[in-house]
Amino acid sequence: MKSLRHAATLLGVAAIGAAAVAAVAGAAVILQIARRVVTPAVRVADTEVLAVDTGAQTIELTRTPDTELPGQYGLQTIGTPGYVKLGAVLSTTDDRVRRKLLTQIAPGAQLDRQAVFSGWYYSSPAELHIDYESVLIGTPAGPAPAWFFPAKADAAASTTWVIQVHGRGTTRSETLRAVPVFHAAGMPVLVVSYRNDGDAPRTRGGAYALGAAEWQDVDAALTYALRHGAEKVVLMGWSMGGAIALQTVVSTTNRAAIVGVVLESPVVEWRSVLRFQAQISGMRDPLPRLAMDALSTPWSARLSGAEQAIPFDTLDMVARAGELTEPILILHSDDDGFVPSDGSHALAAARPDLVTLSVFTGARHTKLWNYDQTRWVAAITDWLTARGIIGASAR
Repeated sequence: MKSLRHAATLLGVAAIGAAAVAAVAGAAVILQIARRVVTPAVRVADTEVLAVDTGAQTIELTRTPDTELPGQYGLQTIGTPGYVKLGAVLSTTDDRVRRKLLTQIAPGAQLDRQAVFSGWYYSSPAELHIDYESVLIGTPAGPAPAWFFPAKADAAASTTWVIQVHGRGTTRSETLRAVPVFHAAGMPVLVVSYRNDGDAPRTRGGAYALGAAEWQDVDAALTYALRHGAEKVVLMGWSMGGAIALQTVVSTTNRAAIVGVVLESPVVEWRSVLRFQAQISGMRDPLPRLAMDALSTPWSARLSGAEQAIPFDTLDMVARAGELTEPILILHSDDDGFVPSDGSHALAAARPDLVTLSVFTGARHTKLWNYDQTRWVAAITDWLTARGIIGASAR
């Protein structure tokens, strides 16, 4: 009997130990998931270069929902060209797509097989053939580089500036696609960087705050614009840049100067976005919820790599829709594939008096300009005109 009690005790201790180990392992998984959310992402290869015909100037890639999209795109590669511009889809099979090359590739040029298909079409401001200058903006994180594109000399709207805010895991080059439409409308454009994006200064922890801290750097850009001739400002945010732009609107002391907000494939609230991204990564509840709980609690947020707790309620602009007073244009594809358009629809439904929602289909995430440049430009230009931000003669 004594031996049985001893055995039972050992089994109980073993069970408690196993449960403790499982709990520790589970906590480690949750913190790892949380860390991915706030760690600046390095873009990984999402397609392969299968063949290049330098005579016909064509390229074959593995077929994915992105690489088969019609329109003009970029391809980040390792090798001689570095960055390659892609044109129309010429043919497809079950597993590959053949596209026209818009960047001349010489015979013998080397392209690594691994590549990243991108909506970035311009990698450098010089490619726009518009006058620009490099400037530094003093932000709370330190001096952040920006590109400034002055308005045309005869532009009537030259005191209304546009500030462009890029998304997560990208740099300011992402937003260069939008510069020509605003420049054509007579508006100066300031393309900014923000903390931990690879261009602007790195903070001690080097982590994203999902807009809760980055807005301060955009606010500094807003102050810069007002000190250098701007009287009014339109903010444009891409993906996570949308979350940053919205936080700037509701947090800045310069709010009276903001006359409009343009959002491209934006994050309007984070919870549904992170649940969606967890789902497509194969994770199921309760892991996403527990990871968000970890990020919203100060001690576990720090263990996850965040510099501060992430205030998901503060970042939920659907819940805070009543605080908005500025006209907003949202451009979003219903098959975005990365940031679902649900939040955009919800914000439009909550504030139909302020929000104009232009819904695309088939365009995927932040590739609306690439997919249908004519419609994208018209949507922005028509909205600027309808809101009186530019005159009809500036179209």
